[in-house]
Amino acid sequence: MSKKLFLPILFLLLLQSRWLAGQEPFHSARPVWPAGCDTSMNLTAGFRAVFESGGTERTVLRLAASSMYRFYVNGAFAGHGPSRGPHGWRRVDEWDITRLLAPGENTLALEVTGYNINSYYLLDQPAFLQAEVVSEGRVLASTAGAGVNFEAAVLPQRVRSVQRYSFQRAFSEVYRLSPDFSAWRTDSRARFDRAELALSTPKKLLPCRTALPCFELRQPVSLRSTGRFEVGPRPDSLWVDRALTQVGPQIKGFPRSELEDSSFVLMQYVRTIANNALDKPYCPDSSTALRANSFAIFDLGVNLTGFPAVRLSCREATELFFTFDELLTDGDVDFKRLGCVNLVHWRLEPGQYELEAAEPYTMKYLKVMVMQGEAEITGVSLREYANPEASRARFASSDNRLDRLFEAARQTFRQNAVDLFTDCPSRERAGWLCDSYFTARAAQSLCGNSSVEKAFLENFILPDSFSMLPAGMLPMCYPADNRNGSYIPNWAMWFVLELEEYLARSGDRALVEAARPKVTALLDRLGRYRNRDGLLEKLDSWVFVEWSEANDYVQDVNYPTNMLYAAALDAAARLYDLPACAEQAVKVRQVIRKQSYDGTFFVDNAVRVKGVLKPTRNRTETCQDYAFYLGTATPESYPELWKLLVSQFGPQREKSGAWPEVSLSRPFIGNQLRLDILANQGRVAQALEECRDYLLYMADRTGTLWEMQDQRASCNHGFASHCAHFLLRDILGLRRVDTVHKRVTLRLSDPGIEWCEGSLPTPDGEISAAWIKRGGRIEYRVQLPAGYSLSVENNSGLEIRPQF
Repeated sequence: MSKKLFLPILFLLLLQSRWLAGQEPFHSARPVWPAGCDTSMNLTAGFRAVFESGGTERTVLRLAASSMYRFYVNGAFAGHGPSRGPHGWRRVDEWDITRLLAPGENTLALEVTGYNINSYYLLDQPAFLQAEVVSEGRVLASTAGAGVNFEAAVLPQRVRSVQRYSFQRAFSEVYRLSPDFSAWRTDSRARFDRAELALSTPKKLLPCRTALPCFELRQPVSLRSTGRFEVGPRPDSLWVDRALTQVGPQIKGFPRSELEDSSFVLMQYVRTIANNALDKPYCPDSSTALRANSFAIFDLGVNLTGFPAVRLSCREATELFFTFDELLTDGDVDFKRLGCVNLVHWRLEPGQYELEAAEPYTMKYLKVMVMQGEAEITGVSLREYANPEASRARFASSDNRLDRLFEAARQTFRQNAVDLFTDCPSRERAGWLCDSYFTARAAQSLCGNSSVEKAFLENFILPDSFSMLPAGMLPMCYPADNRNGSYIPNWAMWFVLELEEYLARSGDRALVEAARPKVTALLDRLGRYRNRDGLLEKLDSWVFVEWSEANDYVQDVNYPTNMLYAAALDAAARLYDLPACAEQAVKVRQVIRKQSYDGTFFVDNAVRVKGVLKPTRNRTETCQDYAFYLGTATPESYPELWKLLVSQFGPQREKSGAWPEVSLSRPFIGNQLRLDILANQGRVAQALEECRDYLLYMADRTGTLWEMQDQRASCNHGFASHCAHFLLRDILGLRRVDTVHKRVTLRLSDPGIEWCEGSLPTPDGEISAAWIKRGGRIEYRVQLPAGYSLSVENNSGLEIRPQF
């Protein structure tokens, strides 16, 4: 057997037969679920084990579950998951619970919700829990195994027949609670209607790979406003999401006629009649009294992702809502701005409560509303759900605007890189390709490792095939169940580009070899669309270039897509020693230059008229960005076009009105490509100025970076965290950090600021750098881990000198 075949097969066999760490993940636990309920939609089961512990021995909880879980130890929140894996596999989370245990009797309680619907967020697969508590090699409790057995009950508190949260995610949250709703978590005498458990089919298991999430409790910085509202009259039109109107074979859920709760409709009848601005610093010890038809809006200070929570008491039956958003619309929270059901609905009997959402949501503003009854509100908070390693890097400069950009990029990253790279932590929480290409760079700079990227890529590599997709094609986002069969062929090509960068970041040749069959199958699939000129023509499904007019010109031959195709061929050639792919890439670029360049710009597309392919006059800035970023054009080969792009394009063109016939680029992804092009060509000062123009207003408004140039969509999008990588790479100057070969290149520029300092982590220790302009020169210093070498490049036009 050849080495090329042996490595991917060995990789898969290791995963299938043995735990990669050299041991089985579970000592004895087996997967279980309440009998007959494993495919029920939106059903929550409670699992409880009461066991004895010495209180000091290291004790871990290992578990795999579907669809979502959270757990408590002796009543204290302890974790949420699972880490997501691909179809046919389940990841095993391991939680160290030692610090939460007491000598003697301890209670571990899990809430597991089986959604059993297709989404871009969690897979549509039967519900189960496989869990065990292990201390010093001894199983203290498990599901259908050694030690104390977990007992289970179907929990009635969460209303099942409700609207989905969004087309891309599972169900919204609606609850009917009495004050003792959570007593079962700590009191073995509390009501707990035990259900018969049935064994589930054995699961193929994967390690979690990523660091376990950060659950830091954040409180509001201010009570923004209080006010009153009324219900009615009916609005001119009601928003009803496609996730409800199109329930059927492609979108699972409850039909509108079967809903037990229609709060998403009711809230559209609500009209604010008084909104009194307070901007009062939030005091956790103070209380806010809310009567019927009143509300309070709390400002978290920055856009965050996690589980909103509140303590309250009510003397009568009360109906309460959380509504939330990333920004205010006309001074108020619009729960449907993002096309989601951004609310949690609670119906409460009289009593005292500690309420916390079960799913993570994204918000800067939390609006607590009482529809009926009354409530005394205290302890408003948000329990974060974020990457715990993103705080390792540092950046500071003489321009605090850059510092604000860096922190906004860090915030954006940490919320979009928990168990995999997501596009946004709000509407979708989906693992999109292309977004990941940029987020992965930020991961290396901020966290110093590729653990999240490894898990992300592994999810695409492991499945034998993808349901609903043609053979050879990769999903546009994954893990996901996209039943309409839609895919983005461009995103599959970005996968190849990212794979090459992953190898350089990690040195993980085994995973790259495991991906070989996927890459070769993809190239074979794309090859079916090659025309006589060697270009891809009439690609199927969703051909996506960018969120701009560039997407209007994708047929019959789209030149930016073919520029990407050439880059993917080159990457595959380098990854797998495929010289024929490299030769093909050369030919594709030659044809693009001949057909697409009109003497001034590259045009976006050509259409076939009576059998003849004719380039159009459709021209976009994004097409030019693709050309220079992906190697079809260089400043040397197209000097006049380069001069135009540098001098007359960019963030100010919308105001200047230059070249109105050339459509503007947008943040995803043209503007991102442009910044990289400028920096790669040594125009760092211009790239920095444009970066501020593109992004600073976002950072100052939400503390995160957005999907689009305005507030129509997500205000927290993973790809935009690339800004942190740009600042460390091009402004601080750590241009190349090769942890595989232990080499660092410092490239010093003159970006128009006086000084800069910072650091980034590596598996071998911290790399730090600093520079300052003094007397017409730049003085610098660099500290490296042992065994690393340094080379220095001067891109500043000034004298540079090491500082001792």
